[in-house]
Amino acid sequence: MSKTIIISNRLPLQISIEDDKLEVTPSVGGLATGLKSFHKDGDSIWIGWPGLTKEEIPENLLEKVQSEAKKENCVAVNLTSDEIDGFYYGFSNRTIWPLFHYFMQYTESEDEYWQYYKQVNQKYADEIIKHYEEGDVIWVHDYQLLLVPNMIREQAPEATIGFFNHIPFPSYEVFRTLPWRDEVLKGVLGADLIGFHTYDYERHFLSSVSRILRYQVDFNEVTLPDRIVKVDSFPMGIDYKKFEDAALEHFKNTEKEQSELQQRLDHHLNATPNAKMILSIDRLDYTKGIAHRIRAFEYFLDKNPEYIEKVRLVMLAVPSRSNVPQYRRLKREIDELVGRINGKFSTVSWTPIWYFYRSLPFENLIDLYTSCKIALLTPIRDGMNLVAKEYIATRTDHTGVLILSEMAGAAHEMNEALIINPNDFEQVSAALKQAFEMPEEEQMERNKRLQKRLRRYSVEKWAQDFMKALKKTRENQDSFQSTRITEKVSEDIMEQFRIAKRKILFIDYDGTLVDFVDKPENARPDAELKELINELNSKEDTDVILISGRDKNTLGDWWQDIPVELISEHGVWMRKIDGEWELSENVKSDWMDAVRPVIENFVDRTPGTFLEEKNYSLAWHYRKADPELGEIRANELSNTLKELIANHGLSVLDGNKVLEIKSSDVNKGKASSKKLVGENYDFIFAIGDDWTDEYMFRELPETSYTVKVGIKKTSARFYVEGTSKVRKLLEKFKQNL
Repeated sequence: MSKTIIISNRLPLQISIEDDKLEVTPSVGGLATGLKSFHKDGDSIWIGWPGLTKEEIPENLLEKVQSEAKKENCVAVNLTSDEIDGFYYGFSNRTIWPLFHYFMQYTESEDEYWQYYKQVNQKYADEIIKHYEEGDVIWVHDYQLLLVPNMIREQAPEATIGFFNHIPFPSYEVFRTLPWRDEVLKGVLGADLIGFHTYDYERHFLSSVSRILRYQVDFNEVTLPDRIVKVDSFPMGIDYKKFEDAALEHFKNTEKEQSELQQRLDHHLNATPNAKMILSIDRLDYTKGIAHRIRAFEYFLDKNPEYIEKVRLVMLAVPSRSNVPQYRRLKREIDELVGRINGKFSTVSWTPIWYFYRSLPFENLIDLYTSCKIALLTPIRDGMNLVAKEYIATRTDHTGVLILSEMAGAAHEMNEALIINPNDFEQVSAALKQAFEMPEEEQMERNKRLQKRLRRYSVEKWAQDFMKALKKTRENQDSFQSTRITEKVSEDIMEQFRIAKRKILFIDYDGTLVDFVDKPENARPDAELKELINELNSKEDTDVILISGRDKNTLGDWWQDIPVELISEHGVWMRKIDGEWELSENVKSDWMDAVRPVIENFVDRTPGTFLEEKNYSLAWHYRKADPELGEIRANELSNTLKELIANHGLSVLDGNKVLEIKSSDVNKGKASSKKLVGENYDFIFAIGDDWTDEYMFRELPETSYTVKVGIKKTSARFYVEGTSKVRKLLEKFKQNL
C-alpha cells in the first residue's frame, strides 16, 4: 500500500541523551506541531534530523536513535557538526533566511556554506529514495531543503513530489542577487506541486522562474521540457480544536490546579481590575520586529500617559540560533531596550514590560493566550505567523483584540484583526488605543468571524487540500492528450519505419533540432547534426525535408554542403536537393513598408527585442525581453497588427517568443501536404515545437507520426521532452534505415 513520505529539516520529535539514556520529547516548532496530527492519523513516515549531531551520539546508541524514531514512524538523518554548521547555521540561516525575509544586509554568500547545503540536501534525498516505493507520495518542506525535490526527481523520475515553502519568497529583484539562484529554482521545480502561504509569494516565485530560467509561465503553471509544474497558495492553519479545548479546560481549573504563572497573572489582574495585558510571543528573530514593537509601545506610553499603570506588555521571546551573530546582537538590543523603558516608566507597583527569554510549556502558553486581552504581533516579514491564529482559537468567550502586522502571511486571511504597518509607530499606537477602547460587542463580532474561518480551515484541511491538489496535478500530467515517446513507443514507431517501403520525415529546425538562442544567427547546425541529417537522407526510400520559418538565405547557407530538401519561411520557398530556390506560392511583399514602422516602434519601446526581415514576412523576436513586458507587448502588437492587416490576406503567427506577419495562404501544413501529392509514402513523420508546426500536424494524414517537442497543447499524436530527445529519436531512425 502506498504511503506518504514527509521530509523536513527537523523531525517532529527531539531526542536527547542523559547518562547514556535516550529521552524522546515532541518538538515545539510550527511545522512539527502543525503536521503532527496529519502524520499520526495517516499512513506516513517522517524523515528529518533528530536534533543531535553524529558526534553527540555514542556509537553504541546510534541504532537506538533509529529504533526510537521508528516507534514514531520517523527516520532519523544523521548529520555531523560540520554539516549542521555549514548547512543549517550557514547557508539556511545566514543566506536563505535573511535574503528571503528582505534582510539583504545580513545575507552571507559563502561558497563553503553552499557546498554543505548541497551535500546535506543530497543526504536527505538519498534517505528518501531508500524508503520510496512506487506509488508513494513525497512531501518536502521548507527552505532548508530547496534542492531535494529535483534530487529525488533525478533518481525517481516518475515519483509524485510536493514541496511547500513555509517562509516568504522574495521578489525577483531580491532573489536574483543570490549567486546560486538557477540551482535553487531548478531544485524546487523538481516537484509536481509547489505551495506557498500567500499569492504574493507564489507570484514572486513565478516571476523569478520566468525571468531567470526563462521557462514559460501560464497563470500558475510552469512548462518544463518534460512536465508541467503547478504553483499555488495554501494558507496553513492550526490544530484549532487542540487550542480551543485547552482553553476550555484551562477555565475549569480550580485555584489550586492553576499553574504558578497563571496565579501570578491573576494576582496582577485582580490588583488593577481595569488594567489590560498586551501579549507578545515570538522566536527571538530579527524578522519578528520585536525591537520595533518595544519602541512602538514606548511611543504609545509617551503619547498616552493616562495608560501608565493600566497596561502591561507581556513579552515572551523564545531563544533561537544563538550562535548566529545577528541573533546575539538582537538579544543585547532587546535586553537594553526593555531595561531602559522599564527604568523610564516603572512605578513602585507597576512595571510596563514583563520580559521572558525562554521557552514555555504548552499549558503556560494557554495561560498567556487566555489572560491577555490584546495580542500585539508585528513582524517585519513573516511567512504565516501561527501565533495569531492560536491566540484567536483560545478566545473562547470571543473577547480580545488581535493587532497584526500586514507583513505577516496571516494578515491576508485575518482582515477582522487590526492590521497595521509595523514600521509606523503612529499606526501601532493608534491601534493599541483602539483595542483598549473597543466595545466587547465589536470584539466578539470580529472574533466570531475569525474563529469560524480558522475552525473550518484547520491544519488538517490545509494538508488535505495540498494533497488533493498534488494528486490532481499528477492526474492532469498523466492524462496529457498526446502520448510521450517512451522506449516502448519508440520501438513501435521504429518497427513501422523498418517495414515501410517509402518514408518521409518533415523536421522543424529551431526548438527541434537545436535549442533556442538569444540571437537567431547563433543557432548554426553543428557537424554532428549535419552528419545525422546526411545519413538519414542517404537511402533512396527515405526523404528528409527540413521545414523551417528561417529565411531562405540563412537556411540555404547553413545546409549548402548537405544534400537535403529545404522549405523556408513556413512554406514560401522550397529548394530540392542540388536545386535552386523556388517560390511555392504566389506571395507579395508590397505590404511590408506599411507594417515595418509599426513593428520598429515596438522594438524601440521594448528593450531586448528586434525585427527580422525575410523575403515575404516580418518577424518580431522578444526572447531577450523582460518576460512579463514581452508578453504584454506581444499581445498589444498582435492586436495592433490584426487591425492593420485585416482584409489584406495576411495573418499573424504566434510562435515561440516571436510574432511573424506573413501571407495567410502560406503555412507548413500546406507546404508539407504538397510534398505528398502524387507520392506513395507509407510512413510519414513530422516533428516541430511551436504553433507554426500545428498546421503541419493537422494537414498531414491521420496515420502520420506527428510529434510535438515539449509539453504543450497540440494536435500532434506524440511528444518528446526536448531537443536532446529529438536527436536520440533521429539516431534510432538512422540505425533502422
